[in-house]
Amino acid sequence: MAAAPPRHRRRSQALLFVTLVAALVAGLLLRPQAHRAEAAPTTFTHPGVTVSRAQLDFARSKVDAGAQPWKGAFDQMMASKYADLNRTPKPRATVECGSYSNPNYGCTDEREDAIAAYTDALAWCITRDDRYAKKSIQLMDAWSAVIKEHTNSNAPLQTGWAGSSWPKAAEIIKYTYTGAWTNSGRFAAMLRDVYLPKVIGGSNSNGNWELSMMEAAVGISVFLEDRTSYDKAMARFRTRTAAYVYLASDGDLPKTVPSQNLDTRDKIVHYWQGQSTFVTGLTQETCRDFTHTGYGISAISHVAETSRIQGQDLYGTDVGERLRQALGFQSKYQRGAAVPGWLCGGSLTLGLGPVTEVGYNALHNRLGIAMTNTQALTERNRPAGTNNLFVAWETLTHGDNPS
Repeated sequence: MAAAPPRHRRRSQALLFVTLVAALVAGLLLRPQAHRAEAAPTTFTHPGVTVSRAQLDFARSKVDAGAQPWKGAFDQMMASKYADLNRTPKPRATVECGSYSNPNYGCTDEREDAIAAYTDALAWCITRDDRYAKKSIQLMDAWSAVIKEHTNSNAPLQTGWAGSSWPKAAEIIKYTYTGAWTNSGRFAAMLRDVYLPKVIGGSNSNGNWELSMMEAAVGISVFLEDRTSYDKAMARFRTRTAAYVYLASDGDLPKTVPSQNLDTRDKIVHYWQGQSTFVTGLTQETCRDFTHTGYGISAISHVAETSRIQGQDLYGTDVGERLRQALGFQSKYQRGAAVPGWLCGGSLTLGLGPVTEVGYNALHNRLGIAMTNTQALTERNRPAGTNNLFVAWETLTHGDNPS
C-alpha cells in the first residue's frame, strides 16, 4: 500500500481545491453581469430607438444625391397617406380592440396616427422642412392629451404596435428638431402611464404578441431613460426570442417560456401549430402563417437594432443567430421553394411582409454573413413600405446602411 502524502501536502491540496472552487463560483457569478447583452446603458443614446442619428444622416445624404434605393423609398413614403400634412389626428380616451380589431374603436386610428408621427419625423430629418416636425408633434400632442387606456382582448398587442411607433417618432423629434415641443413631458407621461404598464408584463399568447410588446417596452424605456424597465423588457425579450425561433442546438424540442407551462412534447407541438418536426429557422408561428411570423421576426430585429445603438450588441448572441436563421428559412419559402410534406402538412400561408431590411442589413452588410435567400427577397421587395401596424419605411432607414 502506498504511503499517505505528508500532512502539509494534504493541507496544500485542500487549500488549492477550495481556491479553485471559489474562483469557479466567482466566475460563474460575475460573468453574466460582465457580459449581459440585455443590460441598460449607463448613458442612453438619442435618437436611439431602431434608428440612430448616423443612420438618419446616411439616408438623408443618399436621398439628396438621388441614389437608389433610398430616393425611391423616400418618394414612396412621401406619397403615402402618412405624410399628408392635412392629416387630422383622431385620438380617443379609450381605445378598444377585440380580436382582429373587432370591435375597432380607435385601433386603426391610433396605429396609423403613430406611424404618421414617425413618418413625419423621418420627413423632417430628410427635408429639414419644419412643417413635418410640427405635424409629428401635433399628432403626438393630440393623443397624449386624450388617451387614458386600452381595453378588450387585443389591448396588449394594440398597445405594443402603437407603442412601438410612438417612441421612434418622439426620439427623432426631441433630439433632432431645433424648434419647441412644449408638451414633450405630457407625451412622456402618456408612454409611462398608459403604454408601458400594458406591455411590460408580457404575454403568454402567440410569440409575436410578446415580441411586439417588448419592442414597445424597450423603445419606451429608451425615451424615458428608464433603466429598470429596459432591463426587465430585455430579459423577457431574450427568453421569448429563444422560445420563438428554433435552433438545432436547442435539443429535440424548442425552448419554452417558463410561465406557459409547456412541460410535455404534446403541449409544445400544439403550441407550435401542430408542427412536430423541428428544424433550424422554424418559428413558433411558421405553420400558422407567414404574416404573423413576420411580426415576430420584425420585432426581434427592431429590439436588436435598438440594443446595438445603445451599445449592447445582440447580433453576436443567439438572438442574432436566431434572427439570421428565421429570416433565411422563411425567405426561402416566400421566394417559392417547394414545401416538403413534413413542414406544416406540406402547405404554407405566405405573406411575410416588409420585415427583412433591418436584420439583413445588420447581419449581411455589417457582419458579412452570406444570406442568399434573405438578400434576394429583400432586394426583390424594395422599397419596403409599411404593414400599417408597426413596420414602416425600412429601405429608407436601414437599406444597405453602414451606420
